[in-house]
Amino acid sequence: MTTIQLIGAPTDIGAGSRGASMGPEALRVAGLIEMLKAHQLNVIDSGNLAGPTNPWLPPVEGYRHLEEVAAWNQSLHEASYAALQQGHLPIILGGDHCLGIGSISAVARYCREKGKDLRVLWLDAHADFNTSELTPTGNIHGMPVAVLCGYGPKQLTRIGGRTPAINPDVVHQIGIRSVDEGEKRFVHQVGLEVFDMRYIDEYGMREAMERALAGMTENTHLHVSFDVDFLDPSIAPGVATTVPGGPTYREAQLCMEMIADTGRMASLDIMEVNPAYDVKNQTALLAVDLVDSLFGKSTLMRDSK
Repeated sequence: MTTIQLIGAPTDIGAGSRGASMGPEALRVAGLIEMLKAHQLNVIDSGNLAGPTNPWLPPVEGYRHLEEVAAWNQSLHEASYAALQQGHLPIILGGDHCLGIGSISAVARYCREKGKDLRVLWLDAHADFNTSELTPTGNIHGMPVAVLCGYGPKQLTRIGGRTPAINPDVVHQIGIRSVDEGEKRFVHQVGLEVFDMRYIDEYGMREAMERALAGMTENTHLHVSFDVDFLDPSIAPGVATTVPGGPTYREAQLCMEMIADTGRMASLDIMEVNPAYDVKNQTALLAVDLVDSLFGKSTLMRDSK
């Protein structure tokens, strides 16, 4: 029986708005644990990590709360890596998306040690490939993919013991629709694979996912980093950085079902649920519904292959 380990990271330390720190509890209230147990999964809830409080200060040399962000991500790295070492499937309950640094650096370290091929699906409205030179806000939740690829301060890029933690070619981004001008050039420069909403509009979610998932083998460790602002804000208002024009409910379900069909997902982030912006916890409830599909729920009746 697969063992799921929930790791809460209740912080908005890397964000430009407060409230994502309440995300882990919102997901628990929305029935995440009960849903996972209904799939006959063994669930360990490790509770929440502790870390520095949010000082809510302006950027220093291009970064907001750098030392605090580093502390949270180091703790998350260690907790995620320990879960993987025990053979568990870690689910990180965010928290803002700067936490992808700690989570994915741990998965990358584990894959290096086990000789596994890492693939990261980044489901998000934003490419999160900024640097301090490219963004005036200094909010580190807009930088995690760049940091993981080795672009950023050493306090963050060295988490996990190797810089860069990953190469850009392992990342496949889905649903992107908000990218800063300088960031856009940088994404092209490093060759990040992005299936933006224009691509999904033209070719459909099915083709985007088929391409993003192509070439995986028995040796692939698939990590899904799910930022709930990936979804259209009409169905997921509970995020601080809403961007209109995201995937519909059915497009999002198809995305999750196709990931489930691979049988390769071995770690998961659920990030940026922000109850301060939500209505009756509907965004956390939708996130749990979509994660249900990630673990095999389908709206269709099909013959098993």
